[in-house]
Amino acid sequence: MSIEIKFATTADAELIAELSQRTFYDTFAKHNTKENMDKFMADPFNKKALMKEIGEPGNIFLLAYLDNEAVGYVRMRESENPAELGNIDAIEIARIYTEQKTIGKGVGKALMLECISIAKKMAKKMIWLGVWEHNETAISFYERFGFEKFGSHIFMLGDDVQTDLLLKKAIE
Repeated sequence: MSIEIKFATTADAELIAELSQRTFYDTFAKHNTKENMDKFMADPFNKKALMKEIGEPGNIFLLAYLDNEAVGYVRMRESENPAELGNIDAIEIARIYTEQKTIGKGVGKALMLECISIAKKMAKKMIWLGVWEHNETAISFYERFGFEKFGSHIFMLGDDVQTDLLLKKAIE
């Protein structure tokens, strides 16, 4: 199996939006009510809003291909740091998702390694992300890359108030 990571462009917007919705739904639908999932998928996670993100300043999108099939993506963004990070020069991994059928095949690892490489090339001192506190598979994945908890924030999934852990990794 061959994994290839490519920088996405606005020409990939529809593909990324579809991949975003599918991977998010597949990851979280079993843990949440249909009503809350439907509400979140309609707004703010609708196709039009997702497509608009591609090409916006401060966003970097990567697509992962396994044997020439798009199976994962990343959205990195330069945004305001959480207060706990202060003014350190950091970049956020806002989303990193792969198709369920590819978990354990190295796609997530390839995406994460590319994120770390990009952060280094940008001379960032820190990379950070938020992850749902009940997503133990993802938390373990991030910990294997040296991410550690530094805080938390609220994430609204429909009408459900959820907690995301904030994780960070120093870039050497």
